[in-house]
Amino acid sequence: MASFSTLLVLSSVFLLTVLFIILFFLLHRRNPSLHLPPGTTGLPLLGETLRMITAYRSGRPEPFVDDRLRLYGCRLFTTHLFGELTVFSADPDFNRLVLAGEGRTFESSYPSCISTLLGRRSLLLMKGALHKRMHSLTLTRFASPQAIRSSLLPGIDQLIRLNLRSWGGSVRLLDQAKKVAFEMMVEQTMSEGPGEWTEYLRRHYNALIDGFFSVPLFAFLRFTTYGRAIKARKKVAEALMELVKRRKEEKMRETEDEAESRKKDMVDELLEADEGFSEEEMVDFLLALLVAGHETTPIMMTLAVKFLTDNPSALALVKEEQKEIRGRKKDELEALEWSDYKAMPFTQCVVNETLRVANIISGVFRRSVADVHYKGYIIPKGCKVFASFRAVHLDENYFDDARTFNPWRWLDQNNMRKDGSQQAGGAPTFTPFGGGQRLCPGYELGRVEVSVFLHYLVTCFSWEVAEKDKLVFFPTTRMLKGYPIHVQCHRSL
Repeated sequence: MASFSTLLVLSSVFLLTVLFIILFFLLHRRNPSLHLPPGTTGLPLLGETLRMITAYRSGRPEPFVDDRLRLYGCRLFTTHLFGELTVFSADPDFNRLVLAGEGRTFESSYPSCISTLLGRRSLLLMKGALHKRMHSLTLTRFASPQAIRSSLLPGIDQLIRLNLRSWGGSVRLLDQAKKVAFEMMVEQTMSEGPGEWTEYLRRHYNALIDGFFSVPLFAFLRFTTYGRAIKARKKVAEALMELVKRRKEEKMRETEDEAESRKKDMVDELLEADEGFSEEEMVDFLLALLVAGHETTPIMMTLAVKFLTDNPSALALVKEEQKEIRGRKKDELEALEWSDYKAMPFTQCVVNETLRVANIISGVFRRSVADVHYKGYIIPKGCKVFASFRAVHLDENYFDDARTFNPWRWLDQNNMRKDGSQQAGGAPTFTPFGGGQRLCPGYELGRVEVSVFLHYLVTCFSWEVAEKDKLVFFPTTRMLKGYPIHVQCHRSL
């Protein structure tokens, strides 16, 4: 009798499981009446997440998108990623609609594995009036030519030279670029120079970054990638909290004359904001800013060097341009100025092409807040959308020989200034920094940092590849081994 009861229970559990799987498919497969773009939801629960990760870990860009564009014959397709039904866009017109529809038809929405690591008050996740206020504040501090010229460029020049002075023999370029980019971001946001505290913060940031776009299974287990990232986030938040508390106490003791004479940073802006942010909110905001600076700029630096190394004719032109700038200096140790940065037209073409081919920001997640009608399809209210910039940048319909690094393509573009850099709005098909109300605040600062780095690298060093490496695209675009090179210094820094 006991065996029969056990068998009955097991049979019931099995039947319920089968019913659950069937119900899942019925609920999550595309409903023709909704007129969603064509597609499939893949495996139960996992959807097509693992297929996408596997594809992006290969050495061939965009296989996940390429295969589906061929299969469905449409630039929009329906899939299931990170636990949600998702409309994936490789259509520049739809992407522009998404970027321009912020707050009206779409809102920022990222997988929980990302939002948990960033925190609720990160700029990426803010919405409405608060986002507009903080985005404007960040643009003023990091994108304004006046702010970069007078406040940020001298520190950028100094920190890059300081780090490059230690180079010799074999270096792993991505690791070194991350170190210098992180130190610059810490200096720019909280006025903390290189040292023990900054290095402690950077070590834990490395573990935190590894958690982004990882599959957050068994996150409570510390030995998983995501579990280690959660632990690292706690360490980073504790360090930032100590900083915020210390700065708050210092501000309370500060005289009016001292406050006026001291250069303000982002911590000051948060402490003085009318919104009256809590300490926890300030920590979330600072943490997310550092994440942005930790990943994007160093990858741009590394891949620009990799692409130039693979293209000797482009490298020769960059060297010629930068040596001409250095030759105009009265002192060989004189720092770069804003006018020097504006005199780098071909270097800016290299930066543009690195952004287009590498796609450090591959796209953006949004959620529709109303039914969206587009080319006969209906994206229903509440549906997750991924607007892929990479898919457009690497499409032969929009860029000739799109998968080839060719900086010369930018010399005659109508949307380019005479110095070769991108206008803030950008062309509809070229959106490396996003657009609309969520245009990346660091779009100009990142260019400046990469340009200064390339200046000192090509005028002071020679290098050769130390080890064969591979370009991969998940969880971010990067060189798999960090691009090891042998360097030799020829001129003082």
